[in-house]
Amino acid sequence: MAFDLRNALRSLKPQARTAELERRADSALSWAGDEPPVGGVLLLDTSVYLDVLQGRSPEAVDELLSYRLCHHSAVCLAEVTHVFGRLDPAHATTKAVLKVIEDTIEDIPAHRLHAPDATAWGRAGMLAGLSFRLTQLPTGQGHERRFLNDALIFHQAALLGATVLTDNIRDFDYLNQLVPSVRVIFYRC
Repeated sequence: MAFDLRNALRSLKPQARTAELERRADSALSWAGDEPPVGGVLLLDTSVYLDVLQGRSPEAVDELLSYRLCHHSAVCLAEVTHVFGRLDPAHATTKAVLKVIEDTIEDIPAHRLHAPDATAWGRAGMLAGLSFRLTQLPTGQGHERRFLNDALIFHQAALLGATVLTDNIRDFDYLNQLVPSVRVIFYRC
């Protein structure tokens, strides 16, 4: 397997970190409404797809999506396609919902859809474990899996030189505190 554990440990220093993470004040974060429409490349978090599809994305987010180059993560693809197995086929709205999601997925250019490699998985695992430990969230409630998916997206953004766009303020703020070199733009619906 092509994963340099020693390099990842030197870079992230997970065992050297012991201070509990707390969410920073809003004033310390980058917000979509403060961003110029034209700018760097974005990597979209799953929340962006859901908010756009449900018609609740703020105007500032819609503007960023219109003007900036957007990349997509296979992690988000998995989170979005989960509904194809999850939704009840007998429910009246299922067919329409799945059609909208299908159209959205088909609009993603293949050259802008990125799957995590072994390095991303290894580093994301460390980052997710570190985030979980330093936030002291309760076990058995899905936080660890959620942190892993978020850490994969976050690390992919680092590899692409992209900025994460998300409304997941708490989790991505924690990740950004641990690796401040990765830029994150936040928004609220």
